[in-house]
Amino acid sequence: MLTVRRSSLYTAWFRWYSRRAFKQHFDKVRVKGARTLATMNLQTPIIFYLNHSYWWDGFWSQLITDIYFNQNLYIIIEYKQLVRYQFFTRLGAFSIVRDNPREALKTIQYAAEKLTESSHRQNALWIFPQGVIEHVDKRPIKFFSGTAKIAEQVLERKSSVYLCSAVTRIDYVEEQKPELFISFHTPRVLTKETFPNPKFLTKEMEAETESHLDELKRLIFNREFNAFETILEGTRSVNRWYDSLKSTFGISTDTRS
Repeated sequence: MLTVRRSSLYTAWFRWYSRRAFKQHFDKVRVKGARTLATMNLQTPIIFYLNHSYWWDGFWSQLITDIYFNQNLYIIIEYKQLVRYQFFTRLGAFSIVRDNPREALKTIQYAAEKLTESSHRQNALWIFPQGVIEHVDKRPIKFFSGTAKIAEQVLERKSSVYLCSAVTRIDYVEEQKPELFISFHTPRVLTKETFPNPKFLTKEMEAETESHLDELKRLIFNREFNAFETILEGTRSVNRWYDSLKSTFGISTDTRS
């Protein structure tokens, strides 16, 4: 498996590159619920589990971490993809081979090791349990059980672990470019006493992700954005340039005689 080879230089480059890419391709990036996580105990590791619906998945984890969290970011990427883009190991990525049980077990053990390493920052794993990109509205959502097994192994070394649902949706609102919406639920604290079996926990995670996605879709549909914070605004699209030119030169589009 490919393991983490973290580099502050690569992280700084990716921070610049990803922000530039977001500004180029999105009108806004809006976030809901992230600030409620500020009261977490930093000595307790956290696992963020997310829907996997877009090519952009994984890119924005660094952006969110930079703005909201004091964390060591780790992210699991399919081996075939990580071999092609090995620079992601410099950012905290490591690989998994889902169709090889022995290799998958190594990844689960490695993830638990990283989450339980001693650090003054919180250790955080970002994982996409669907394993493949699927349409954001596809139902039912099906997860691999690896996330629950990682949490189970963490609890063999630590007294507790946070489990947090995060979902994303890309949608068009009022501009030529779409907006990226990211929503966080309040983390769940798992202990040895409260941990269900991995199969049952996986079912619970599937159900929460479905309801979380439905909730986010409803908020966007109804244009209920009060609870969202805009963390990034994109470069001006064609319609904004046109509006700016009209304002500059006093051009009116009023066709009334």
